[in-house]
Amino acid sequence: MIEQQIEELRAELNACIEPAERRELEAELEIAQAELIMMLGEQDGSIDAEPPF
Repeated sequence: MIEQQIEELRAELNACIEPAERRELEAELEIAQAELIMMLGEQDGSIDAEPPF
């Protein structure tokens, strides 16, 4: 699901010419990619999402 969202954001970004909208899409894409990295890290055990306390 997150992978699909990333692909959709990339497609929108490629079609976007308005600078303000482009910055917004870039930010959304960056957040989605970070979420995917966290998800994958939690699954393979390389990231511990629990708070340290």
